[in-house]
Amino acid sequence: MYRYFFKRIFDLILALIAIPFWLIILLIIGPIIHFQDKGSIFYNAPRLGKNGKIFKMYKFRSMKITAPDIRNKDGSTFNSNDDPRLTMIGKFIRNTSLDETPQLINIIKGDMSIIGPRPDLPEHRDMYEGNEKRKLEIRPGITGFNQAYYRNSAPWKDRIKHDIYYIDHLSFWLDIKIFIKTISSVLKREKNVYVTDASSKQINN
Repeated sequence: MYRYFFKRIFDLILALIAIPFWLIILLIIGPIIHFQDKGSIFYNAPRLGKNGKIFKMYKFRSMKITAPDIRNKDGSTFNSNDDPRLTMIGKFIRNTSLDETPQLINIIKGDMSIIGPRPDLPEHRDMYEGNEKRKLEIRPGITGFNQAYYRNSAPWKDRIKHDIYYIDHLSFWLDIKIFIKTISSVLKREKNVYVTDASSKQINN
């Protein structure tokens, strides 16, 4: 019952409660993002949602408008604390996860959940093997098992295994544990935020 009904109700209630506070963040962070390089405030990226539906995921833009697209060897997006593509404010909002807060809009629209697997890029669907497509059985989340316990330090294939583990054990209490652990990880500014064992390559658009 929780998975198919109450989880969505809780998502909507919490998102609607959080929206006024997010608007304050928008009023403060938005102008800083814009005036650093005169670019857009938001980065809207296509992502895989529930049942493989492609949706537009909203984020505060943390990179320079001229930043190239760089991927890890496993095809996942490259992230690094010393990434030169980040703006000054971008580094701050990335480390504090404030860049993810616009996804409250995605929750209200029904694209995402508060807790769930982080959404993959559309092209990743062709890279799934075995039962890995199971991560598309539920709505992706702003945070999830990987973000709470590993941040972004686990390789992509390991993150998918964790996502499937979450789906198989999904419950109200697991979501509460993940939510609390996520807040703790962000407040402690834990260092295991990025994959460190994957080589990267630039994708030419």
